[in-house]
Order: sequence, then structure tokens, then C-alpha cells
Amino acid sequence: MDHFLYRDGVLHAEDVALPDIAAAVGTPFYVYSTATLTRHYRLFAEALSPLPHLVCFAVKSLSNVAVLRTLGDLGAGMDVVSGGEYLRARAAGVPGNRIVFSGVGKTREEMRLALTCGVRQLNVESEPELRALSEVATSLGVTCPITIRINPDVDARTHEKIATGLKENKFGVPLDRARAVYADAARLPGLRVVGIDVHIGSQLTDLAPFAQAYAKVADLTLALRADGHSIERLDLGGGLGIPYTRGNDAPPLPTDYGDLVKRSVGHLGCEIEIEPGRLISGNAGLLVSRVIYVKAGEERDFLILDAAMNDLIRPAMYGAHHDIVPVTEPAAGADPATFDVVGPVCETGDTFARARAMTALAEGDLVAFRSAGAYGAVMASEYNTRPLVPEVLVRGDQFAVIRARPTLEEILERDRLPPWL
Repeated sequence: MDHFLYRDGVLHAEDVALPDIAAAVGTPFYVYSTATLTRHYRLFAEALSPLPHLVCFAVKSLSNVAVLRTLGDLGAGMDVVSGGEYLRARAAGVPGNRIVFSGVGKTREEMRLALTCGVRQLNVESEPELRALSEVATSLGVTCPITIRINPDVDARTHEKIATGLKENKFGVPLDRARAVYADAARLPGLRVVGIDVHIGSQLTDLAPFAQAYAKVADLTLALRADGHSIERLDLGGGLGIPYTRGNDAPPLPTDYGDLVKRSVGHLGCEIEIEPGRLISGNAGLLVSRVIYVKAGEERDFLILDAAMNDLIRPAMYGAHHDIVPVTEPAAGADPATFDVVGPVCETGDTFARARAMTALAEGDLVAFRSAGAYGAVMASEYNTRPLVPEVLVRGDQFAVIRARPTLEEILERDRLPPWL
């Protein structure tokens, strides 16, 4: 469910008409719904109750500080994977004891930042990282709470570029080495083992891979406790998918996921951490664009938009689908039309959809890409020296720009000529 609905023939974000935002901000722009973000966070929190838990929003999916503040004020923790994301979470007012630091390539500088400014735990991904973290923590005179990420060799049945739980993936330590690595961690100074971490992929639409992975986590918990380790937390990662099309084939609900967690690991007496990103932010955002031209080709018609692959890379990178709808609601019985929906960037990969059935559109019309809140603005660039797409947050009948579109002058001012030119 989201809060983007037609009202009096015009698509709204909560109580704000999208054409009003377009008139004030220009196009393209991202717009996020506070009500949808709030609802999706609360669904996860309720699904895990009464187990002790912390829902840590995956900052990589949507990292704007205003969004993080919105979720942090609800009690959310944050899952970060870089020093920059850590500082974003802190700038949003999230305390260190609600920030989990993940990522396969943490630098010593990032470790030092987290340990100096406060962190709930670091999820360690490898034996070299374990030793580096021990050195940093010892040099600072602190003890760092850690989990170790386990690679359970489970097929997440998702796109190959976002699968992370198979043995050929770069993430985590092999399950068959887990007990040895935990033994090493217990011997290293400056570290305190507090739990286990696992994350098998993103955009999962089936609970079976979660069940396989969590069964292995449960068995490992018992084995590690028998080895003398204190396993207090289980970080079960994220990955639950969202519907990118309107239809009956919807992914499992957070309530279904919560029931699975309770069945799989609820008997272990651990605090549960999860790291949802897409399911909280994905359907909480739209990308709004304007039609520049309708071009009649020899074999097909092209809908040329002012949004491009640099604004929303997912279709070009993953072949991902987004529903694209007119901002003005089509009249009943409106003439159908089929378009290749493309942007103005000078490569064929700048294509959002091929042979997409839509209603007839004209130059100047607004369209909205649904389910664009996750991995949209965070992956945007200024390719072709196109200004970075702005972000807008709506609450009720109010809206505010939470990341402005830079001017071309501001973009050019970042470049520096060397003294010999």
C-alpha cells in the first residue's frame, strides 16, 4: 500500500497534487510520502513483536537525511555500509547505539569513526577485517561489539547482481569455517562477540530461502553457545521484496516474514535485528518526469522524457520494471498507445520500458514511475552533466525540497584547472 492516489483526476502524494510540486521544483524529481514510510516501518515492528527486536533501516536504499530523521524519530535503527552513511545517520539524530555498521570492505578509518562516535555493533565479513578491527579497537582502548556475517550458501532466487548468500559471492565467511572464525574472534583483544549476522540477497519474493538460511543460523547459534560464546543478537539482514507491478502476484507480507522469524529463531532467546530497505522505502517514492517529445519511429513510437538513466538506473542496470502512469488520470475508454519509454541520454541503454502499453500522451504531460523510492535517488548521477535529480518529502498537505537540484554553474564550479592550464 502507498499514499499516491488519484484525486479529482490528478495523481497526489498524500494531499499534495503532483503538478503543484512540478510547478515549484521543475522536473524530473523524486517525491516521498511520510505516511507510507511510517506505515511500512511500523508493519515490520509489529510483525516482530513481542520478540525483542530492532528494525534497522538499510540506508543504502534511500539515504536522504530527512527520510532518516523521519524513521529515526519512530524508533528505527540504521544499517550503514560506509562512513558517509554513518555520518548521514548521525546527522539525522540517530544515536550510535541504534546504528549497525555492515559492509564487506570497511576501512580502518571507518572503523575508527564508528568506534569513536558510537556504534551498536560492527558486522564483520572476513578474517582480515577481524584482525584489522582488533588493531583499531585496541589502539583506541575500547571493546567493539561484533557479529560475524555467515555465508549460508543459500540461493535467494533473485537477480544475480543482488544475490549475496551463495558461496561464490563475496560476502561473509563460509558456514563450515564459522566456529573457527568465532574462536579466533574470542582470542583477539578489543572485540566482544555478541551475535551472528546473515543476509542472503535483495528483492526476495519467496520465504523459502529465508527459512533455509535461518535454520542454519539457529543450528549455528546452538553450536557456538556450546563452544562458550555468548550469542545475544541475531542480525537476520533484509531482502524482503516489493510488488513492482499492480497485480495479484504479490511478495509475502511483513507479517508472514515475522511469523517465519518467530518459528525459525524465536526459541533462542536472542534479540532480533533486521535490515529492511526496499520494503520500507520502495513504494514510498515516485519519480515524476515530463514528456519532452512523442517521436514516431519507423517501427515504434518513442515517449522521450526529461528523466534519464542517470536519474533512475535500475531499468538499465537490472532490466527492472517500474509501472509508469500518467499524472492526469486517463478518462474511461481513453485511446491506448504503445511506447518505448526513453530518456535523453545519448545511449540506447537509456530506456525505461519497451513496447509499454499506456494511454496516449502528449508533449508536456507528466508521468510518474511507481515504486521508485528505493535505489533511485541514491544511485543517481550527473552523467551527461545533467544536474542531480532533486528530492521532495510530503507530509499531509505540505511538501519540502529535501535535496535541491544543483545549478549548472554550481556543477561547473566544482571542477578545478591545474596551474599549467
